[in-house]
Amino acid sequence: MAAYWHEVRVYLEDTDAQGVVYNASYFRFMERARTDWLRVRGFDHSTFADTLGLAVVLASIEAKFIGPGRLGEVLAVSADLTELKGARAWFSQEIRRESSAGELIAEGRAEIACIDLAGKRARRWPRTFLEGLNG
Repeated sequence: MAAYWHEVRVYLEDTDAQGVVYNASYFRFMERARTDWLRVRGFDHSTFADTLGLAVVLASIEAKFIGPGRLGEVLAVSADLTELKGARAWFSQEIRRESSAGELIAEGRAEIACIDLAGKRARRWPRTFLEGLNG
């Protein structure tokens, strides 16, 4: 499956006094890309909760910071599903300057999990979600 790309502009709230992106902001940018990856496939957090009684939660995340993002820049953030097993899914992610072909400034790997809201336990991804991955 091809990577999904999400565009993010760096605002003042994302940076320190020198206009350099805070490390934590990269995690927010990656979250937005994963959330939009779901949305373009017909799912969002509300759909999971209201229709399926499920939630998508972050289980783990790691990142490697390669170069600084700066105030005012446009960054391209990818979300690429690399593995899906049971109740878990893993994404490889990149943050690049300007576009998907731009300079790599950060990369990461995120693990998300599907949980049942009533029982607060891991639950396999629903069939409707798995079928939506092909679309």
